[in-house]
Amino acid sequence: MPISISPSVPSVPWRAVSDGVVLHLSVTPKSSKDSVGESVEGPSGCILKVKTRAIPDKGAANQAVVKLLAKWLGVPKTSIKIVSGSRSKLKTVQIAGNFEEIIKTLEMQVIAKETR
Repeated sequence: MPISISPSVPSVPWRAVSDGVVLHLSVTPKSSKDSVGESVEGPSGCILKVKTRAIPDKGAANQAVVKLLAKWLGVPKTSIKIVSGSRSKLKTVQIAGNFEEIIKTLEMQVIAKETR
């Protein structure tokens, strides 16, 4: 039996886990600038769009994404780990720390992007 989700519940690209937050990304390498964009519905759920100037060679784009997210969220780079999609544009990262604080920051950052 399929489970229906109420349309009034907003879809977000993150979820809390016991030791932090898991965040789903769509990464565009070789972009004209480094940026974290809006949250959009992707083929398998909600994702956060990220652009980086780095090329996808020898992990350079992945390192750039980690550095960009760390700065954007105000967390240490060491707290962010790519858990899947290291060779794909669709990535899942885990951010270690207090999930309530991380989610609050994510919500403020995404809302700020959407109101511009």
